[in-house]
Amino acid sequence: MKHQKGLRRVTFSQERFEILIKKQKNGEAKFSDLVELDEIVNRVPDIRHIILEEMEEIDTPNDEPRQQDIITVKENRSQGLLQKIKAFFNQLFFLADNPVTSV
Repeated sequence: MKHQKGLRRVTFSQERFEILIKKQKNGEAKFSDLVELDEIVNRVPDIRHIILEEMEEIDTPNDEPRQQDIITVKENRSQGLLQKIKAFFNQLFFLADNPVTSV
């Protein structure tokens, strides 16, 4: 006697969602596919709940500090007039050497 796998009940929306997600991950999704995917996520509460749980897992930070999370603290000491003038000219010459190009 053969052991059969248990049947998996899937609604049309769930099946369509899986197909559209595969298309999106492969880079084959068209705009209409993405619109349909958005409608399914907004319309079906079970799928929306799964998506929100996945987003929470991605957003939760690890115990290790990441490079972008590290904040460097600068000493805030008062500058004298001479130091302010020197900083102004340094910035002025730095910008003259490295002009900003517009896009």
